[in-house]
Amino acid sequence: MPFTNAGGRPGPDTSKLEAVRLEDVSVVFGTGPDAYCAVETASLSVADGEFVAIVGPTGCGKSTLLNVVAGLLAPARGRALAQGQPVAGITRGAGYLFQQDALMPWKTSLDNVSVALEVAGVAREPAQARAREWLARVGLANFTARYPHQLSGGQRKRVALAQVLIRDPAILLMDEPFGPLDAQTRGMMGDLLLKLWSRDRKAVLFVTHDLDEAIALSDRVVVMAAGPGSRIIAEHRIDLPRPREISEIRLEPRFHALQRAIWSDLKAEVMKAYGEQFSGAGTEAQ
Repeated sequence: MPFTNAGGRPGPDTSKLEAVRLEDVSVVFGTGPDAYCAVETASLSVADGEFVAIVGPTGCGKSTLLNVVAGLLAPARGRALAQGQPVAGITRGAGYLFQQDALMPWKTSLDNVSVALEVAGVAREPAQARAREWLARVGLANFTARYPHQLSGGQRKRVALAQVLIRDPAILLMDEPFGPLDAQTRGMMGDLLLKLWSRDRKAVLFVTHDLDEAIALSDRVVVMAAGPGSRIIAEHRIDLPRPREISEIRLEPRFHALQRAIWSDLKAEVMKAYGEQFSGAGTEAQ
């Protein structure tokens, strides 16, 4: 059954080239009586140039779906496609930004970014020239010689973002990339991401627990049910104008209408996921 957005209008047109397609994907960990079905028959399409956010309660399989797209995890049933090709092994056309950055502590910002090209066979001098360009794009032109321990959390995230984007991936997978940051820095990183994304509109699959962040950034928000056997239960088109500035877009009446509509789908699933904790807390309070 096709999903609609909060106003009952059809979702975005995915008839153009699909960057990502999941067809009835199920992911099972373990075998026999100890088998755990994390995700069951999840189907999702991300069009080329579309920014899609995935929200859901803790443990519902959001990161699991990213790992399937990245080729880090093979589904038990169903299949994943990236740029029209079945995913078999690591998805070379995808860049993956994790919650914890992958910066090497013994390398400077410049070397951490340029190494992404050097391992692909680009000579050191042109790789470093492009790395300088990318560090300038993320606002770190004067920090090329700094080591990770000399950078703030937000600066480290900007280096990590440059490290991924310098490879020019067709698909950008982001797993709670701004989660460890404070609210103000998260907003600034979100604005930077939108600015960089607007240049060439890569396909983005963005996992977050922050509903406001999902709405502010994306073209579409996908809601997953509580596990086990999690599935996609709703999709909402985010019909807010672009370009966006996160601090400003959150003041719009339409933003709050979308927030209420998506939360109405998400709330029951969050309560299911945390039901035991809530029940335990209630017992203690009595």
